Amino acid sequence: MNLRKKYNIPSNSVITIAGTVGVGKSTLTNALADALQFRTSFEKVDTNPYLDKFYHDFSRWSFHLQVYFLAERFKEQKKIFEYGGGFIQDRSIYEDTGIFARMHYEKGTMSETDYETYTSLFDAMVMTPYFPHPDLLIYLEGSLDDILARIDKRGRTMEKETPVEYWQEMHGRYEKWIDSFSSCPVLRLNINDYDATEGTSAIEPILEKVAVILEQKNLAKR
Repeated sequence: MNLRKKYNIPSNSVITIAGTVGVGKSTLTNALADALQFRTSFEKVDTNPYLDKFYHDFSRWSFHLQVYFLAERFKEQKKIFEYGGGFIQDRSIYEDTGIFARMHYEKGTMSETDYETYTSLFDAMVMTPYFPHPDLLIYLEGSLDDILARIDKRGRTMEKETPVEYWQEMHGRYEKWIDSFSSCPVLRLNINDYDATEGTSAIEPILEKVAVILEQKNLAKR
């Protein structure tokens, strides 16, 4: 069964998955892409030259990391729309400035000069009429305890060695950020309400919600 056609989801749709570390963005990205026969776009973690250094010294590497992410996500967003859409994207470009860069600036691990340089770059690249925003952002949310358990289960050394206070801070900032996000429509999903590894039975209810939001968006354009 072609679920994209069943739920009348346009073949050129671009859907972005957002949420803090450990909520299952990659798993849901794969599951939705399989169901809709879309391509995937994943965050480049293993090839990131700054990530390990960053986790060991936030102050030294926060600016470098954020500029790297900005450049990579911008290139990826451009590629997605040059393909003509039909993508599920793991993590959004908006989280970098709305959460990570701001957090490091406010916590003192990014200088004011670096933060102003970064936000100027972001605004020039993303906050323009020419930047192609996704059709929908799916925000994955859950309790801090549930997210910490998933981080521990995943077993990445650099994440497990990061102080719990960092994840607590990030969790709170994500909740505040999504409440004011307005660059595209948002679907909020609690990670305890579905299991993306269970296949079609778990994904179809999500696709129903996606279809309703995309239809409302298309009607608003007319």
